[in-house]
Amino acid sequence: MVEALDIHVQGIVQGVGFRPFVYRMAKKYLINGWVLNATDGVHIHAEGEGKLLDEFVLELSDNAPAAAQVTQIELREVPLEDFDRFEIRFSDAAAAEQTTLVSPELATCDDCLRELFNPNDRRFRYPFINCTNCGPRFTIIEGLPYDRAKTSMRDFTMCGRCAAEYADPLDRRFHAQPDACFDCGPVVSFAWRQADEADAAAPTGACPPPARRREGDLLVSEGRTRAESDAIFARAVELLRAGKILAVKGLGGFHLACDANNPEAVARLRARKRREGKAFAVMMANVGDVRAVCEVNEVEEAVLTGAQRPIVLLRKRAGAHLAPRLADGLGELGVMLPYTPVQHLLMHDFAAAAGAGAGAAGVVGAAKAAAAGEGGALPPMLVMTSGNLHDEPIVVSDEEAYAKLADVADAFLGNNRDILTRFDDSVVRVIRAGSAGHAVQFIRRARGYAPLPVPLALAGQAEQADAAAPPVIFATGPEQKNTFALLRAGEKGAQDAEAFVSQHVGDMENAETYDAWLAARRRYEELFELAPAVVACDLHPEYLTSKWAHGQALPVTEVQHHHAHVAAVMAEHGLRDAVCGIAFDGTGYGVDGAIWGGEVMLANLQAFERFANFAYVPMPGGAAAIKHPLRMAYGVLWAFDLLDHPGAAPTLEALGAQAGICDAMIEQGINTPLTSSVGRLFDAASALLGVCAEPAYEGEGACLLEAAIGDLAEGDASGDAEDAAVVGAADAAGAAAAADAAERYAVAVVKNTATEASTAQDTSVVLLDAEPTFRGLLDDVASGVPVPVIARRFHDAVVGAVAQAAELVRALYGIEAVVLAGGVFMNRYVVEHALSALEDAGFTVAISRDLPPNDGSVSLGQAVVAWAKTKAM
Repeated sequence: MVEALDIHVQGIVQGVGFRPFVYRMAKKYLINGWVLNATDGVHIHAEGEGKLLDEFVLELSDNAPAAAQVTQIELREVPLEDFDRFEIRFSDAAAAEQTTLVSPELATCDDCLRELFNPNDRRFRYPFINCTNCGPRFTIIEGLPYDRAKTSMRDFTMCGRCAAEYADPLDRRFHAQPDACFDCGPVVSFAWRQADEADAAAPTGACPPPARRREGDLLVSEGRTRAESDAIFARAVELLRAGKILAVKGLGGFHLACDANNPEAVARLRARKRREGKAFAVMMANVGDVRAVCEVNEVEEAVLTGAQRPIVLLRKRAGAHLAPRLADGLGELGVMLPYTPVQHLLMHDFAAAAGAGAGAAGVVGAAKAAAAGEGGALPPMLVMTSGNLHDEPIVVSDEEAYAKLADVADAFLGNNRDILTRFDDSVVRVIRAGSAGHAVQFIRRARGYAPLPVPLALAGQAEQADAAAPPVIFATGPEQKNTFALLRAGEKGAQDAEAFVSQHVGDMENAETYDAWLAARRRYEELFELAPAVVACDLHPEYLTSKWAHGQALPVTEVQHHHAHVAAVMAEHGLRDAVCGIAFDGTGYGVDGAIWGGEVMLANLQAFERFANFAYVPMPGGAAAIKHPLRMAYGVLWAFDLLDHPGAAPTLEALGAQAGICDAMIEQGINTPLTSSVGRLFDAASALLGVCAEPAYEGEGACLLEAAIGDLAEGDASGDAEDAAVVGAADAAGAAAAADAAERYAVAVVKNTATEASTAQDTSVVLLDAEPTFRGLLDDVASGVPVPVIARRFHDAVVGAVAQAAELVRALYGIEAVVLAGGVFMNRYVVEHALSALEDAGFTVAISRDLPPNDGSVSLGQAVVAWAKTKAM
């Protein structure tokens, strides 16, 4: 029997090939009617046999295009209108003015990849091949609706063949706005210095096309034909193989690339970019090559090969001898696969030139050699690091690259398609999340994920009918690892509110990053037509973002940093009742003016009380103690009366005269703020163990301390058996100490002292005292216990403090929901073991899901706290 349905599909369903997909499915299932874009999603009128209608609807939800994200399908039975065909209708008048959601950038799809390397295809080796299932989106959009005229493709008029594909609903390039080919689209360019031609080290075998223009001291050629384009890639590959540095334009900005297997090239890139210490990410051609270097499980493979193509932090394979200074001292390597046609061509040609190719036999051989520790040849890989100078935003235009990266890159592989919004690569890792199995943890959320909104459920079901839609709230975000957020209500008000959390912006410490923040904010507000009525910001009065907030003619809600951390996780999981919020990180301005970072809160979305915190320790020199952790170690030794401990002698000797200066600063209170930060305790422990005394980048001490655990990380929770095995007969005292390590290292709980001026926000009920932990650490140092054992015991003490704090909150208040937030929970060992310990104790645990646990999530927390306070007014 023929029936009729009105179907309403919501989510990312516009500009992603959803209407032609519906059209094809309608033809497949003999459905008549129409499909139409509207401001609230896609509307379909479908008429057909009942069983075929059911299968048609299932297709919409189960097999939508890769770029689409279906969040809801509503069905309504309606009278038949006796349509005799199915048609795509143009958007209604309202939809022509506004499209509410925009897809992020997506990696080159398999269909386009097959065409890219098919000599019989007209787009063979075309560096900008794309379709509705892949390619640029947000980075090329100037305005909405998403139409070619409102993108950076507007200057490229489609040729007849591309225009025919664009107009054909049965073609996968139907309304693919960046659709192009060699005859009508963007082209690659190659820029080099004429002086380099005389350089004996310069590649001479491959020559790009003749220069078409001059840019300062650079000659620039363009690949307008396939032959010219291929010549450019050949020259780029030869330059890389010669150990040179190449700036490569991507979707959201430039990368700086070099041969990751060439130690001289890696060292040269570090020196020129002024990036000491921090690991470089690498790009490899395929998963087979990745397995020759790293351990890859099924979940990690799915993330590596997914449409978002982030950088994935993977455990290094034992015996894989990476180039020095690529990712020294760390147990993980950041790896990504090519996600643009330019990258696919570059990696393909680079591998072919290296003589390795991408064949399975070569990969397996390299993997076996590496696994056997034979030092076998590693697969071809390229460093692909952000194209910027130290602490500045990623460079997006060719002209900007020529100017800013002139002293870094030897040549530039650019193109004439403008990038309108800058994006770094996203970074993720896969962790073990207890009984939930593996979970993807964001380290940096950017390309491939932003600007997808984070769905929220801010109002309870019982409140839904009465819940007034909150005003649009703009949250400025933190000072470091900044993102900003725009919170708006949905059709049901607060019940289906959503937050647009920006891509990673960076550290707000210079004018360039601040300008990038201002530009990105304007782009989001204009594209999504959001006019904020309330601004939320951090409590810190000196943050640039806080000063900006107070300079606006809008109400301002200040939100404490760690409450924002906890609230962000609550909002992601729809938690409304009070939770035990455990926020451990490096720095956050406290209500009492101290530097917080080891907080246990009783929190809901509107308010918090400080239940516990790590006891304050001094930071002699303030920010200098972060840059020079030996100072932080001195502050810890002073606070815990451990300066005379024999295990402290190496640290005091390393400090030399600085020890007396630190002592005077602490005693006289000169530039010595107090901190409860767990991140600073990690710095101190790392310095005391000699793991990292002079970090080259933020958090290096903690990263290297975790890496120092090494193989002990895979053992049981107690670590006693492994401790004894590692220490062995060579150090019987150390073996005996291992038996009571957990007790000796355990963080103590002591009653806090309140005053008449104390409040529930600035003064906690109890203090977490790390004195026993550091005394145990120094005892082990003095006894000669190996560093991996001590490092693990220190980590276990932090995990134990998490579990103990949660138990205290449950015993006193009956709260069994625990939120883990803050940068410390990016430590794989800490987060995995904390999740396991809490779950074993019967707690319900929430961690960040769509955002990083670090400061990249703070803007969302600020927004939802401001919403909760506005709602309560």
